[in-house]
Amino acid sequence: MNVLVIGGTLFIGRLLVAGLLKLGHRVTVLHRKPVHDLGPEVDGIQGDRNDPEAMRRALAGRRFDAIFDNVYDWERGTTASQVEATALACGDSIRRYVFMSSVAAYREGLDRREEDPLVPDDHSDSYARNKAMSERVLFRLHEKTGFPAVTIRPPYVYGPGNPFYREAFFWDRLREGRPLIIPEDGSRLMHFVYVKDLVQACLLAMEAPEAVGQAFNIADECPLTQMELVRALAAAAGMEARTVFIPRAKILETGGHPLGPNLYFGVYFDMPPITENIGKARRLLGFQPTNFRTGLTQTYEWYLQQPATRQDYRFENRLLALA
Repeated sequence: MNVLVIGGTLFIGRLLVAGLLKLGHRVTVLHRKPVHDLGPEVDGIQGDRNDPEAMRRALAGRRFDAIFDNVYDWERGTTASQVEATALACGDSIRRYVFMSSVAAYREGLDRREEDPLVPDDHSDSYARNKAMSERVLFRLHEKTGFPAVTIRPPYVYGPGNPFYREAFFWDRLREGRPLIIPEDGSRLMHFVYVKDLVQACLLAMEAPEAVGQAFNIADECPLTQMELVRALAAAAGMEARTVFIPRAKILETGGHPLGPNLYFGVYFDMPPITENIGKARRLLGFQPTNFRTGLTQTYEWYLQQPATRQDYRFENRLLALA
């Protein structure tokens, strides 16, 4: 197939491009920079996916069999109208349009299934709102014109190459012998997916005829509590974690925030739980998740190869003093 990856130069996108090449597909990436570092076998198109007119110009006269819409602009947001403009600019020759959505598109709750309602158009969180509205616009296109949309809803993505300060947040502290702060009692649930599993699911969705017009939860077998996460991270590093439990309200009152700058449990890791049921992906795509401990071990091997960065522990020290 001739495949376009929108946002193919970072974390998920790089692995997706590699997977497509391994399967023998012709791959083009669309990104804002004039060049990429993915190798000469990968074509490149420069364009801003948040600019509908720029997308029309960039894609004019090009024909693709499949398109992976894999990018979200964290600074400006990527809206449903921008996603729709991209979809309409792709022409009528595509066989699959795979859109990377998020578990955040769901309302808070456990064991979410694909038919459960997504957040409304006036939801307060712009990321959740944009993802949910983008899914709705793509499925409306599918209903009206047969547009071959597929949406993927991953929870927290982990693995080698993660640009977010998440797994490394804990390993940095473990290796320096620091105690790890656990919000409240550590019982809040979290759901994960290994980046290689997410990419494999995208490739399966590109091929499976049953995938067209469907949304898929792509996640690990089951969620973990925050305490179970910390123990698993420590085990992957061959260490034992020292933990300090601090009430969530006290952390927030002191200035902590899940997005920083005063981090206390990794970037965006301390959020109200949304967990997923993956039965549909198993049934229609043949999806099989990697064991979490296996994925963490491989991620830790990658982490050890990265240059060390100096961390500022002053806020955490204030919290520990309060504890």
